[in-house]
This record gives sequence, structure tokens and C-alpha cells, in this order.
Amino acid sequence: MPPIAHADTIAGLVKGLAVLESFDTERQRLNATQAAERAGLTRAAARRHLLTLTHCGYLETDGSYYWLAPRALRLAGAYLASSRLPRLIQPTLNRLAAQTPDVYSAVVLDGDEVIIIARSAGMGAPATRLLAYGMHLGARLPAHATSTGRVLLAALTPAARAEWLHGKALPRLTPHTLTEPAAFLAMLDTVARDDHCIASEEHELGVVAVAVPLRNAQGHTVAALNVMAAPDRATPQFLLAEQLPRLRAAARDLREML
Repeated sequence: MPPIAHADTIAGLVKGLAVLESFDTERQRLNATQAAERAGLTRAAARRHLLTLTHCGYLETDGSYYWLAPRALRLAGAYLASSRLPRLIQPTLNRLAAQTPDVYSAVVLDGDEVIIIARSAGMGAPATRLLAYGMHLGARLPAHATSTGRVLLAALTPAARAEWLHGKALPRLTPHTLTEPAAFLAMLDTVARDDHCIASEEHELGVVAVAVPLRNAQGHTVAALNVMAAPDRATPQFLLAEQLPRLRAAARDLREML
């Protein structure tokens, strides 16, 4: 998409969306001071945006703290209902999930995180247990510690990867998370060469996942597909031998429709 001139943007809308995006799993309730700090606004400006969003039904308040109202789901729901990508991918994930008791997802990159835009879980206890790890539609996961995030970052040019990593701390989420910048960039080189990525207990203990890029007909990576399984059932070796071929075949089939 071509760059948009600053003069063509509405500053108030930008700030209001920044306030709305300040709410997440770490901060489910915010007062005006906390919202101002998270959105980079003055307290007075943050308060006006909070009150406006409450008036519009996107937030609820007890007079001091604010939290997201169910109406906020309209924004995510509108994307899932109108975007062609999730609708194209979902039947393929359903087919894959019918074959195994694992959890399949499609994600896109958004800054430092990936967002799940389609998901399907196989029948049985392993899939039910794995869904506790935030594998719901719209969930945001750290790109650096997930198989899908690494596949999407590896699809960038080396210069773009370095720019993404510049000045960024890579949080250690488990004892296995790779956080050293040089080693991280070297790992992305390997992922780009291999055209897949396995992440073993780097985001959550007890979870192993493998991901592949999903490309359109022009060869551009538009999303990542992955499968997540419990290590007691699916070792990295099993994922490479059994699940990687399934994901690659699914990506090839979907490419013809993108």
C-alpha cells in the first residue's frame, strides 16, 4: 500500500484508536492516567477519548476505571466476516483438524505480534488442553517466540528483519525462549532457507508447534499456517515427519485460491 500523507489523516481518530488498543490481557482495566501512559497522550486527552469511547458503547466504566465492552467485538467481527483470507483458509483448517487431535491456526503479522485469523481444533483431550494457551480467534501472540511469527519475519528481507529487531528487547517467556539478537537473526535465516519453523516450548511450556508460510499466487507471504501439539504426543521429529507435509500441501492448495 502506498504511504498516506500525514495531512490526510485524522489525528483524533488515531489517538482514539490508540486508547482503544491500550487494553490487553496485561491491562484489562485502565484509569485515565494509565491509558494516557499507554497511548502516549496527556491525561486530559486520554480522559476525553475514554469518555467518548464509553459514550459510543466500546467501553464500560465504574467512574474511575474503564474496560472493553462487548461492542468492541464488532471491530474484530467485521474483519472476520468481510475479509476474504480467513474465509478461504477456514475450510482447509477444518479438514486438517478432522484428521488429528491437534490445533491448527492461520495468523498474520501485526508489529511485534501475530494475530490468529482462523483456527480449528481436532477432537480429543490434547486439543482441548491446548486451547487453554490463548489459541482463540483474534488472540495476539509474541512474534519472536512463536513458529508462525518466525515464519512471517523470515519472509521479510534481511534488511527489514534487522529493522524489525533494532532496539527491541526479546522477552524471555520460558527457559527455552531465544532472546539473543544475533542468534535470533541467524535463526530467521535458517527458517527462510528451510521454509518452515519449529518452536518447542518457547512461548508456553508443554507446547510444540510447526509453521509454514502461506503465499499468494504472486509468491508473497500473506499469512502463516501452523499446528500445535503437546510434546508427549508430538515431538519435533514427529511434527517434521507427519505434520509438516500436511501443512505444506494445504499451503499449496490455498495458494491457487489466493
